[in-house]
Amino acid sequence: MLRIGLTGGIGSGKSTATGALAELGALVVDADALSREVVAPGTDGLSAVVERFGEGVLDSDGALNRSALATAVFDDEDARRELEAIIHPRIATRTSELMASAAPDQIVVHDVPLLVEKRMGPNYHLVVVIDAHQGTRLERLVQQRGMSEAQARARMDHQASDDQRLAAADVVLSNDGPVHELQQATRALWEQRLVPFDENLRADRVARPAQQAVLADYDPSWASTAQRLTERISAALGERAPEIEHVGSTAVAGMPGKDAIDLQIGVRSLSDADDPQFVQALSRLGFPRIDDYRMDHPTDALPDPSLWVKRFHGSADPGRVVHLHVRELGSAGWQYALLFRDWLRAEPDAAVEYVDVKARLSQEHGLNNGYAEAKAPWFSSIWPRMQAFAQRTGWTD
Repeated sequence: MLRIGLTGGIGSGKSTATGALAELGALVVDADALSREVVAPGTDGLSAVVERFGEGVLDSDGALNRSALATAVFDDEDARRELEAIIHPRIATRTSELMASAAPDQIVVHDVPLLVEKRMGPNYHLVVVIDAHQGTRLERLVQQRGMSEAQARARMDHQASDDQRLAAADVVLSNDGPVHELQQATRALWEQRLVPFDENLRADRVARPAQQAVLADYDPSWASTAQRLTERISAALGERAPEIEHVGSTAVAGMPGKDAIDLQIGVRSLSDADDPQFVQALSRLGFPRIDDYRMDHPTDALPDPSLWVKRFHGSADPGRVVHLHVRELGSAGWQYALLFRDWLRAEPDAAVEYVDVKARLSQEHGLNNGYAEAKAPWFSSIWPRMQAFAQRTGWTD
């Protein structure tokens, strides 16, 4: 089951996107709606709130006066935490119940206003952020919700910043224009990424994206993407993956490279990587194993193939190419990947040389297997230089 976390700043237009997704067949779980449901009249949640905050938080009909409650906790951190201790467990229980009710082939969209603030990103396969400029959001809150400008700004200031939300986003949908533009973008996301991702996930199948160029301009988002993926994998594997590192070309700031995120997952033993629970945890996260890829290319200095054994997982997400290299901590492959990355980071001339080698060989061999084989002699040739760098700098993995 594909799980999507959806968020955005107040006034960004999340409801427009979730409405479109629901029409397309998604099960939308609205955290705001659940926060009202668990304190509806007659619930034990409302009784607990009244017991803690008094009858003054009720309206004349005995329902929760949300404005009065907000006033009671707005600038009182302890009170806010006590309220969360009452409401959040009830919301979590109800959320689990709704998600469990989804059909096997149904995509679940969890609309959570405070997804970023609560650091919930690792709970989902993708995080979608609905983005709108602050001025646009402010205007909507004043005109559509009847807030004063001061009230609207205060609500906005108590949420994550735009930069924090964008750093947490796998997908950003802009909502500064007409409503139909966001609806159209949402439908495109559904058809081109979410549905294929869900189908691949259920089939335990790696996505087959179009052939990628060897060299793309450096993208600053590569680092934040790798960080999000690392957090998800770490949450799924726990102590079974003591170390996870961003390696490869996208891990070298400023250097062009293939638009594919390479992550190295360190395990104490490859038997850990072969444990069915380990394999299933990555598969459920959207990273099926590719069993016929089990070896790094040995260098001339270390030709023993047994030193270069690994496991490999690809990505089921058609919108993001990811390579997971599972290697034993301290193995030749583990050390080479880290040393190569750090050498390129520290030696700009080496990074330029690597880019030139890739450009030349891709022209000579295209992007077939001949290209990968043609790079092997260069990787062997730079080993002494990398070793000299390690000795000079006191490098360790």
